[in-house]
Amino acid sequence: MSVLKPQATANATPAADVEPLEQGGDEVQQVSLQEEAAPKSELPLDYPRWLTQELRSDQAGEVGAVMIYRGILAVSRNNAIREFAEHHLQTERKHLAEINALLPRAQHSRLLPLWRIAGFLTGALPALFGAKAVFATIEAVETFVDQHYAAQIARLDAEQSFPSLRETLNQCRLDEVAHRDEAADNLTARPGALLSAWCRAVGGGSAMAVRLAKRF
Repeated sequence: MSVLKPQATANATPAADVEPLEQGGDEVQQVSLQEEAAPKSELPLDYPRWLTQELRSDQAGEVGAVMIYRGILAVSRNNAIREFAEHHLQTERKHLAEINALLPRAQHSRLLPLWRIAGFLTGALPALFGAKAVFATIEAVETFVDQHYAAQIARLDAEQSFPSLRETLNQCRLDEVAHRDEAADNLTARPGALLSAWCRAVGGGSAMAVRLAKRF
């Protein structure tokens, strides 16, 4: 899986969504969590209500995903963990840009500040306990995300609608599966009882976040 470099754009709009990412005390490029540079979309914006809700949950989820990896990078000084996080952060930024291109900002979740905090903590807390906790957490998150995207794709297939959107979501799903599998491969031992409970809580929290993001 190739590493995608974030692209700076002249049209990026600094706002409250823009936060600096710290790496070893040095401030690096600022990234907007809502206004990532995105390719122009040829897809219509008059989606049925159910699909707008699904895309709202996807956009919120990708904001959370960006923050998970930023949380890891804010805490961990382990080179292997940082390389893993930096690699996948670029993919999540790309996903966020793609979803932003599909969904008008007015349709974004009103709970985005909550998803940012929750995402950051989901990355930062396990990073305090080392590589095993980080990789187990990512495996749990991406297992849920795979199922989430797969359900959306299945409905699009059933309705035979929005084929271009279906392709975009499927590519996102495949990337998340690759993240999950890489995290699982890096686990040298299966999680113990406490870490397993944390991973179940992460999966349950992700499901609850999706339900809330669809509504608000």
